[in-house]
Amino acid sequence: MLVMNRLVPEMIVSDLACSLRFYCEVLGFRIEYQRPEHHFAFLSFHGSQLMLEQDDLEESSWRVGPLQAPFGRGMNLSIKCPDVQGLVARFETAGHTLRKPLEERWYRSNDVLFGERNCLLLDPDGYLLRFAEDLGTKAL
Repeated sequence: MLVMNRLVPEMIVSDLACSLRFYCEVLGFRIEYQRPEHHFAFLSFHGSQLMLEQDDLEESSWRVGPLQAPFGRGMNLSIKCPDVQGLVARFETAGHTLRKPLEERWYRSNDVLFGERNCLLLDPDGYLLRFAEDLGTKAL
C-alpha cells in the first residue's frame, strides 16, 4: 500500500506521455499509479513523490493563470538521490543538458554543515529539478 508524503507537488504538464518518458525512462522515477482517463500519474523516486497531470486547456480551479513555458518559474524541487553522478550520466546520455553542472555544496545550519553533491536540470515543461546526494555533516 502506498503511503503518501505529507507534501506531494502536483505539476501540470503539456504532454503526460512525454513527461512520463522523461521522469521514468531518463531519471528513474517509478509510476505508483495512474488514471489514464484523467491524464494523471503519481510517481516516486527513492522516497520522493510527485504527481503529474496533463493540462486539459479548460478553465480549472487548479490553474491560477495562463500557463506559459517555462511552467516552473519561481520554484524548484529538491529531490534526494542516492547516486547523482549516475543520474547525470543517464540524463546526458539521453541527450539532455544540465541547467547547472554537478557540484559539491555545504550548507550551514547553526554550527553544523550539511553536504550534498547536486545538479540542476529542467524537465520538458521547464520545471526546475535539483537532485542532491547526501554527503553527511561536519562541524564548522
